[in-house]
Amino acid sequence: MQDGKASAGAVTALGATVVIWAFSWIVMKLVLKYAGPFDFSALRYSIGAALLFAVLVVMRRPLAPPPLGGTIVTGLAQTAAFQGLGQFALTSGGTGHVVLLAYAMPFWAVLLAWWLLGERPARRHWIGLGLAAIGLTCVIAPWNGLGNPVSTIFALVGGMCWALGTVTSKRTFQRYNPDPLTFTAWQMAFGAAGLAIVAFVVPQRAIDWSPAFIAGLAYSVILATSLAWTLWLLVVRKLPTAVASVSSLAVPVISVLMAWVVLHEAPTGSEWLGMVFIVAGLVAVSGVRLARSTQTPPAGGTGAT
Repeated sequence: MQDGKASAGAVTALGATVVIWAFSWIVMKLVLKYAGPFDFSALRYSIGAALLFAVLVVMRRPLAPPPLGGTIVTGLAQTAAFQGLGQFALTSGGTGHVVLLAYAMPFWAVLLAWWLLGERPARRHWIGLGLAAIGLTCVIAPWNGLGNPVSTIFALVGGMCWALGTVTSKRTFQRYNPDPLTFTAWQMAFGAAGLAIVAFVVPQRAIDWSPAFIAGLAYSVILATSLAWTLWLLVVRKLPTAVASVSSLAVPVISVLMAWVVLHEAPTGSEWLGMVFIVAGLVAVSGVRLARSTQTPPAGGTGAT
């Protein structure tokens, strides 16, 4: 009975996490009315890192930084570059368009893992990459003149940086096995520092500390970063990897639908088709078998939002 309740609680946590992360992209778009992209990202992750360190103190988890090389690279790639470029892409691109391109991350991760970790892609990976190439082509729609090329390029490069951070974090866990929460706090801190430098250097509009901006910042820090990350730790410990992996694929799909309802950004026909191919490619790359997989993946990333 207790196992059943635990699983039910984990499923609820998974559903809440997916919805929180999906709506986070809507919030990221809305706050651009009140602040520059890099100012917002720097604030979000500086406060988020501080909260995570507070959690470490309360939980009496290790505070000493993990090996700095992998931690710094992960923070700069996965937090600073991905989040900063993704937020910047939203300044000129539609939310659904940016999310779909950013969520091509697993395909770049396959190629980077081959290059950096020597993990040769399997047949299913090549199938997934082929489906992704079709899907990305449909989303970018070069026959329509690339839409907004700046937004497209920054979203794609942001996804590549997320992939790099994923690979470097995996290598760090393989070599040193740091405490997941400690690693997350430190990489987020280094990423926030990188974002703060960019925010200081790049000219942006002054922050409008309106109630709407404060609400958006609170959502991003408390719900999308702190609460969702805590819920995700519960999910990966209680549910099979396959269930968590496949369910997380709903994030870009739900984000597209939310952008349609909230922001009135109706997806084009080619974006709908691209979404189908991208999700199919993600499923192929993950190689999940829902009835058999029970392994828990290593934690340590924040790239979902």
